[in-house]
Amino acid sequence: MNQKELQEIRKRFKAEKDSISHIFGCYVNAAKEIVTHIDMSVGLMEQEEAEMYLKLLKKALSGTLGKNLLDIEFSTKQVEDSDEHRLLQTLRLSHLRDENMRNVFYQRVIDSLDMGEESYVILLASDSYDIPFKGNDDELWEEGSNEVFDYIICCICPVKDAKAALRYYADEKSFRGASTGHVLGSPEIGFMFPTFDDRSANIYNALYYSRNLSYIHEEFIEAIFNVERVPLSAGAQKNVFGEALCDALGSDCSLEIVKAVHGQIRERLMLHKESKDPEIPEIYVEDIDNILKTSGVSEEKINLFNDACQKGFGDDNVLNPNNVMESRKFEMITPEVHITVNPEYTYNITTKVIDGSKYILIPVGEGVAVNGIDIKVGEDE
Repeated sequence: MNQKELQEIRKRFKAEKDSISHIFGCYVNAAKEIVTHIDMSVGLMEQEEAEMYLKLLKKALSGTLGKNLLDIEFSTKQVEDSDEHRLLQTLRLSHLRDENMRNVFYQRVIDSLDMGEESYVILLASDSYDIPFKGNDDELWEEGSNEVFDYIICCICPVKDAKAALRYYADEKSFRGASTGHVLGSPEIGFMFPTFDDRSANIYNALYYSRNLSYIHEEFIEAIFNVERVPLSAGAQKNVFGEALCDALGSDCSLEIVKAVHGQIRERLMLHKESKDPEIPEIYVEDIDNILKTSGVSEEKINLFNDACQKGFGDDNVLNPNNVMESRKFEMITPEVHITVNPEYTYNITTKVIDGSKYILIPVGEGVAVNGIDIKVGEDE
């Protein structure tokens, strides 16, 4: 899915759309026991309550593609004959009306998911989208619909204790201590199946959501999707790339090389943003190779970098520049100092050895502030 297709589906999660008519699920306690089942008609809810449920479900499609939202790809063999794909397809095609299959799904989640000591709620909903015709100007024509996109959406929400607060009691005309009991938090994980690719159903893929960019609950992915390769989290991609660069280059991993790589990645992302391309931005390992070669890194160390990338990322040499390096800021950390620099001015930063001591040098002019206090830097400082 690209950004435009994602936005088209996200617009479905409004109470006035009448797109989702029923919400199913169950409340699971910390002992992995089902406390109660959920089976509610959205049409019978108060509007505020319906909007709250739809907002939670919509969260499973929030964040950035390739970052919070990861592509899950089924093999042809799985699509043709596998328990995991058959279960998802049955849930989808029955519009979640098959109670036995819902219970099978709940148990599969409960048996696999590790939420620590937290209770949680599994929410499931189904939608049938009459896909409108899209003109060359991207305008949608509802009367031109000739295909229906049936999909399911799932989210797992932790149950949290509400904070005690002073609540106003009108009959007593005073504020008194009160608690609102347990509340549903924002989804930790979720997914949509199938994906909406080229504005049509793609049963070979699911779109997986993780609120946390580093801990994506791989145990859930393995149990529900059973794919050959679990996608790397955004945090893991950043670590793999950084370690590959550091370990391969060794003593050659200088500030100038990191600045060059950072600058190339940032430029690639800026061009992608300007182009308004809805697809996920990409950068190839070969692009990084060229930067390293231009920076004077030996062929031997570039090969080591390639080997490390292949080991960490697999055979795919296409990387997501949003994940492999922070592009919106340039950050330097030592045991004593934490420095963040505007990426536009990294050319000012240098390193130097003075009287045997290593320094990071950043030239300053007017407008220096320390803890919010403007200071002056004298010529003899």
